[in-house]
Amino acid sequence: MRSAGPAQARARQQAGALLIDLRADHERAQGCAEGALGIAREALEHEPARYLPDVDAEVWLICQRGMRSQAAALALAAQGYRNVGTVEGGTDAWQAAGLPMTKPDIDEDFAQRYSRQMRLPDVGLEGQQKLEAARVLLVGAGGLGSPAALYLAAAGVGTLRIADDDVVDLSNLQRQVLHAQARIGMPKVASAALTLSALNPRTRIEAVPERVTSANVERLLDGVDAVIDGADNFPLRYLLSDACVKQGKPLVYGAVHRFEGQASVFDAGRHRGVAPCYRCLFPQPPSPEDAPNCAEAGVLGVLPGVIGMLQATEAIKLLLDIGQPLRGRLLRFDALSMRFRETRLLPDPQCPVCAPNLAFPGYVDYEAFCAGGGQ
Repeated sequence: MRSAGPAQARARQQAGALLIDLRADHERAQGCAEGALGIAREALEHEPARYLPDVDAEVWLICQRGMRSQAAALALAAQGYRNVGTVEGGTDAWQAAGLPMTKPDIDEDFAQRYSRQMRLPDVGLEGQQKLEAARVLLVGAGGLGSPAALYLAAAGVGTLRIADDDVVDLSNLQRQVLHAQARIGMPKVASAALTLSALNPRTRIEAVPERVTSANVERLLDGVDAVIDGADNFPLRYLLSDACVKQGKPLVYGAVHRFEGQASVFDAGRHRGVAPCYRCLFPQPPSPEDAPNCAEAGVLGVLPGVIGMLQATEAIKLLLDIGQPLRGRLLRFDALSMRFRETRLLPDPQCPVCAPNLAFPGYVDYEAFCAGGGQ
């Protein structure tokens, strides 16, 4: 294995050799050797042919201080690469030698705030920038919306549009962690904006103190990449589902009842005939007697935290297009037994809203629809 000081490596780079910075995105965000190609060590070692198709090409590896580049050079040599060298002292030595450095077009706050997340190969700098450009509609700033909003803002989602027409009440504070006792009587969206802006001032909060109805739902959906259902009633859930099918938006569903909760992703608007919508799961709404709300039935305070964080996780996966979303799957959680169960969901080929090649039937009177058991 060859090694060279920064000045010699720079000369070889200028002569045509490839210089690869093996550090993670968040490290390179602090500055890297000019002209270096950023490829995380793990990715290079896992798929070297993807980045280095010519095993005889001259390549120089640089990390922070030189240790990782030595290990990576040995790994590449074991895979047949014959012309790999390392930069002694790494980026620290390169910078100390006064050699030219470059920085990505991000600021110090961005680099440090999201450094742990950008370490993830599935996120990186590109994914974090994608999150910062994303817009999410959060319907409800209550039990489910609170944890979802907190973690989406902390993760770096650029814009959160929060719609809720309610005000903070003392009975909310047991589970709605966006709010505080000093804000009792304040509109929930205003309270949410205070908390989230204090957590991450980079996230833009669009506070909408309105009840979501058929008249404004499409305006609220305009321009967003994903929707989180933090509703606490069936008419609003059916409305959201229908609107998301029509507008082609993924809907991250969550619900809680006493000690149990459930979550899923309804994405029928973008995947007709493949992914189900909310109506495929619940063709007919339950009677009010069979499905009391939290005020009537009660709820364990931490339960919305669990489900809301699952919703935030699914939203982030959708925004980054990584992993396997809960599309076509219903995840149930029982807090008393501490068990998760998963049920497969299939699209209903006769669904009145999301069946393939079916024109949108229009919005209905959802209050009457649910009060009449779907009739």
